[in-house]
Amino acid sequence: MTIISCEKLTKTYQTGTITVNALRGIDLTIDKGEMVAIMGPSGCGKTTLLNCLSGIDEVTSGRILIEGNDLTAMDDSAKTSFRAARMGFIFQFYNLLPVLTAVENAELPLLISGAPADEARKRALSLLDAVGLSHRAQQRPASLSGGERQRVTISRALANTPAIVWADEPTGDLDKKTSDEIVALMRRLNKENGQTFVVVTHDPEVGAKCDRIIHMRDGNVVNQNGLVSDVTDDIRQLG
Repeated sequence: MTIISCEKLTKTYQTGTITVNALRGIDLTIDKGEMVAIMGPSGCGKTTLLNCLSGIDEVTSGRILIEGNDLTAMDDSAKTSFRAARMGFIFQFYNLLPVLTAVENAELPLLISGAPADEARKRALSLLDAVGLSHRAQQRPASLSGGERQRVTISRALANTPAIVWADEPTGDLDKKTSDEIVALMRRLNKENGQTFVVVTHDPEVGAKCDRIIHMRDGNVVNQNGLVSDVTDDIRQLG
């Protein structure tokens, strides 16, 4: 079953007198329960595509369907509500609130959505336990390692039981061992929960652990069913 699709998706930026065509008429589909990597050389439009598909950025033209809902037809308020209810986000640099503990960061989406405080706390503790971090629940981000911070971020992303989890370079700030652990954790959660994971990454080892690779170049999708070998040349260009 298709959960994400877009048709003729374009995104154009205007910088002074310069027009930047970040996305150039992209068509793609992602099925429910897939773990998909978006890969390609730096500046090819990977993060722009993720931000447009998730409704963070406005598109210039085209259509996006998420669970059959036309995201491009929603106003800002409707998109914000839809994201909060059906999507979770994992970022490279965590975006955790430094004054809150791990459990307080994890429960924040639930409290914002109106869940009772006791239910939010119970759910957050359960999620931290699921990612192996229940023993650090009362620690603030500054006292956590990079891998531990990313585990809190994943817990927060899963708080509202989203259908889709978007991850933008989730291992980019981590060493190899910790990166492997985080990817294995996302893969396990993907399999156990049946949630769709869309991962922007430059790391071929991360891509190899996904179901398939959407390969981008110059604002275009050039292969929707790629293997790591399909992006080797472009990965080398990243240095």
